[in-house]
Amino acid sequence: MTAEAVQAAAPRPAETPSASAPTGGERPLRIAMLTYKGNPFCGGQGVYVRHLSRELARLGHTVEVIGAQPYPVLDEGVTLTELPSLDLYRQPDPFRTPGRDEFRDWIDGLEVATMWTGGFPEPLTFSLRARRHLAAHRGRFDVVHDNQTLGYGLLGGPGALGAPLVTTIHHPITVDRRLDLAAAQDWKRRLSVRRWYGFTRMQKRVARRLPSVLTVSGSSRQEIVDDLGVHPGRIHVVPIGADTDLFSPDPSVPEVPGRIVTTSSADVPLKGLVHLVEALAKVRTEQPDAHLVVVGKRADDGPVAAAIERLGLAGAIEFVKGITDAELVDLVRGAQIACVPSLYEGFSLPAAEAMATGTPLLATTGGAIPEVAGPDGETCLAVPPGDAGALAAGLLRLLGDEQLRRRLGAAGRERVLARFTWRQAALGTADRYREAIARQAGHATAATVAGRR
Repeated sequence: MTAEAVQAAAPRPAETPSASAPTGGERPLRIAMLTYKGNPFCGGQGVYVRHLSRELARLGHTVEVIGAQPYPVLDEGVTLTELPSLDLYRQPDPFRTPGRDEFRDWIDGLEVATMWTGGFPEPLTFSLRARRHLAAHRGRFDVVHDNQTLGYGLLGGPGALGAPLVTTIHHPITVDRRLDLAAAQDWKRRLSVRRWYGFTRMQKRVARRLPSVLTVSGSSRQEIVDDLGVHPGRIHVVPIGADTDLFSPDPSVPEVPGRIVTTSSADVPLKGLVHLVEALAKVRTEQPDAHLVVVGKRADDGPVAAAIERLGLAGAIEFVKGITDAELVDLVRGAQIACVPSLYEGFSLPAAEAMATGTPLLATTGGAIPEVAGPDGETCLAVPPGDAGALAAGLLRLLGDEQLRRRLGAAGRERVLARFTWRQAALGTADRYREAIARQAGHATAATVAGRR
């Protein structure tokens, strides 16, 4: 674990006073939470697992996170069980070939063979290892919560896993596949993208057979119906939240003139960073001190790197990576504008976190972002996705109007406090756990009665 991860994992106060037992006097649950990738500093899955598991534990439940590399960072009260893969994509040697002594069984062989042929094996291989682990610990858990693995190993119901299964699908990865294919510049790249996303065929087949699916927004719910073919009656929306104690206003943090902050991976077309880079170039013709801080990895090549070089913005854009939670919060607090330029989001946690700090938000209307950010002109400024001119106009409007920034910042925090906290997410998720357990008990009773006839 890195020094940053250790510091970030330090216990923090709860968003609201914690409960010693679940509300309503129900029996505490024993929860197995599965995550095939748990890095809290890259992507939303690790963030989801960390904060949801913490709040479930504070509600009085017993939570055991079962995960593979990169292992999640968890807070006090949550147990981590490591279920290691071969870690084929680790830095500094991604796509490595493991040594002969690293192979343990046929699942390891499958993992390497899939990687060698250009596919992404982890959802399938993790699901197979998880199935084996859960079968060996039958009776230990009341419910199994899968965080978007959607692998074949999770099929078979409680008989295979030892407990009812609830699955979170943040958004269908078929959306990422579609956008990556659209951004591919030649047939070789398109072929590579299709092979890499081969696992989405498995995820579609598995999703259609799941009894209970959680998702984070109405937009994602519709995408799951349309892209994956899941029956709408099996899908339940439980919005996620921001850590509103950590992400909070602090007047002692000085505002940096011209600072715009965004969270994005430069090489992911879905995040729309290239459009924000183009917008920044337009903005700097009128506001020369405007500059962008990107929380994420800098790409050495690709559309974003090419745009930065073409527009002469190397000195106006900074990429930061591996910072602590406290450093991230102060970075956002000190910005005049937080921007979410994504073409699509299943929820947009960065939008909720920025709003929670009281930093005014400029966001696109891609996917579920409007469900989080709220109405244009009331809690944010909203622009169409993929429109650099509209982004530039919004940035100039906010940079030039301090009163508007203050009004949107205050309204944004109030919206998050009212709708999007991790405690609310944990309460809603626990309700769905109990529904899954009750449904399985009903099926078992019906089967017993039928067998006696």
